[in-house]
Amino acid sequence: MNNNLFESAKKVIPGGVNSPVRAFKSVGGTPVFIKRAEGSFIYDEHDRKYLDYCLSWGALILGHANAEVVEAIKVTADKGTNFGTATKREVQFANLIVDAILSIEKVRLVNSGTEAVMSAVRLARAYTGKNKILKFEGAYHGHSDCLLAKSGSGITDLSVPDTQGVPYDFTKHTLIAPFNNIAKVKQIVSYYKDDLAAVIVEPVMANCGVVLPEKGFLEFLRSIDNTVLIFDEVITGFRLCYGGAQDFFGIKPDLTCLGKIIGGAMPVGAFGGRADIMDMLAPEGNVYQAGTLSGNPIAVSAGMASLKILKKNDLYKKITKTADKLCSGIKKIAENTGIKLQINQIGSIFSIFYRE
Repeated sequence: MNNNLFESAKKVIPGGVNSPVRAFKSVGGTPVFIKRAEGSFIYDEHDRKYLDYCLSWGALILGHANAEVVEAIKVTADKGTNFGTATKREVQFANLIVDAILSIEKVRLVNSGTEAVMSAVRLARAYTGKNKILKFEGAYHGHSDCLLAKSGSGITDLSVPDTQGVPYDFTKHTLIAPFNNIAKVKQIVSYYKDDLAAVIVEPVMANCGVVLPEKGFLEFLRSIDNTVLIFDEVITGFRLCYGGAQDFFGIKPDLTCLGKIIGGAMPVGAFGGRADIMDMLAPEGNVYQAGTLSGNPIAVSAGMASLKILKKNDLYKKITKTADKLCSGIKKIAENTGIKLQINQIGSIFSIFYRE
């Protein structure tokens, strides 16, 4: 059935999927089409059962079909799916986020991590009156044009588009440095100090495989003057601990981007930070950002239910212990079979690299 479904999908959906990684091109085979899920298990259209280690790329920290989250969605849906105007629930949700993330004084809800990052970058440029953004090799911050860039060459590290359809003019203000390389960052900052609006970083590199920040690296980024520090915590937010990676490492960025867990696996993103920066957003200020579905009541309800469970039950020690056990088991199997690998892990986030 999977083959038939995939062939049918390719006739009406580019590549047969709505997000490229689902096509299985890197691993071979035919995509698995999922019919239902519960807890840590997913079931395909043949009713075959799989243990799900991915859990919607971390968004489902409470597992599939959590009873409290599902009930919140059902109760809200009965009252309407979207209103296109303000709701009390949005205010309650914003308060939960502000209370949890110490660096966030005000927050704006959007519909995805990509939208959150795109908006935060625009805001940083407006606040500083500068153009250039520094990001790090291997980091993925969504598919907005200015961040779909890869390294060019030379001391200036001007980047070039990483995909067709993005003009060079859209990436010429994006600078790229190796993660954990303080010397290289210093060189770039010194060269572009008069036009560097922001540094954006995953506090723990995760999209390219887990790479932890070396001691002093995040502290150094925080020390860069006259530049907005943006933490992309779409993955690490509410994942390492309730206060996110910034609480875990004790670093306060100027702006933070969130997604995944905050929506209870519904489509939600958010960006927030210092009030003086956030107040530049319309309608308070002149930086425009809008969205018909921003603060969607169903997504907000799922997010609120998830965050309340995480805050009340403090599951982080439990899931870290489970991840420790899993990683130890993988290492033991590798040693017994002569496979050389390295597992990078922090909390419940880990990845395997096949090398010493």
